[in-house]
Amino acid sequence: MRRSSRVLGTLVVTGLAIAYIVWKVDVGEALRILGDASWAWFFLSAAIMLVTVVPMAWRWQKLLDAHGIHDRVPWLTRAYLTAYAAGQILPTSIGGDAMRIFETTRRHPGRGGPVAGSVLLERALGGAATLALGAVGLVLAIGNYEVGAYLWIEALFFVGTIVLAAVLFSRSLRPLLARSVPLLRRVRLERPVRAVYEAIHSYRDTPRLLVGVFVLTLAIQSVRVLAIWAAAEAVGIDLSVRVFYVMGPLFFLVLLVPFTLNGFAVREAFFVSFLGKLGVPGDQAFAAGFLFFLVTVLLSLPGLLILAWENLRR
Repeated sequence: MRRSSRVLGTLVVTGLAIAYIVWKVDVGEALRILGDASWAWFFLSAAIMLVTVVPMAWRWQKLLDAHGIHDRVPWLTRAYLTAYAAGQILPTSIGGDAMRIFETTRRHPGRGGPVAGSVLLERALGGAATLALGAVGLVLAIGNYEVGAYLWIEALFFVGTIVLAAVLFSRSLRPLLARSVPLLRRVRLERPVRAVYEAIHSYRDTPRLLVGVFVLTLAIQSVRVLAIWAAAEAVGIDLSVRVFYVMGPLFFLVLLVPFTLNGFAVREAFFVSFLGKLGVPGDQAFAAGFLFFLVTVLLSLPGLLILAWENLRR
């Protein structure tokens, strides 16, 4: 995707989200609600997000091990934390993934393809696990919550996941993919794209690993939904946890859209839209979304401190 197209897409999506927020929210009232927010619930939300980083690092370690790239969980945890810091200024999760690939490739020279493959596969499995959790959430919503407008999000990502899985793991599609080689060669991307593709494709020979990573990711996402619930409780939104198992997976999928800058405005607009259908005032829903943004900022601080300390030592 050309950079100009991505920038235009980011501006359009962010502009629409801001316009929706301005239409629905009294910013002054939302700020008052934020000022009265519960610090205990806020730090619980941040703690849930921080604690789940360690199993995520262990999951990544197993994917790297499959390619003979061995590293320690503490360093991989550190890579996740610095990636969160990078994600604050780069487009959504893509910036954080690029940071992890860059730092890990420097640590393991000549293994850029397998490293990138492990990160991208981890992201793909994360999306698949979120879809599965979202399907459970939609079942819970039947007869209880009005979520028909969000079914298209689930359907769109479901189709995309099936297509992506076929492209990455199907042997019968390899001759078709080979037709893209002349174009990739012309733009000097054949070697890196081939290396990443071969690294991901090789995981089809480790089905037990893929299933194990998928199940672990499903468990991690289930716990992370509780961080959204805690952020809502912090601003006085007292809804059943079940609501957030409907909302959370959809929210995680929305944040995968590459046309946002760390989910700016899109995150808050989603909170206002979804919670508004459950009778939550727009000001309060916006406050919950913004508070969850502050949770992600807090999550990035350890990575910023690590980078500052490492650079000072150099």
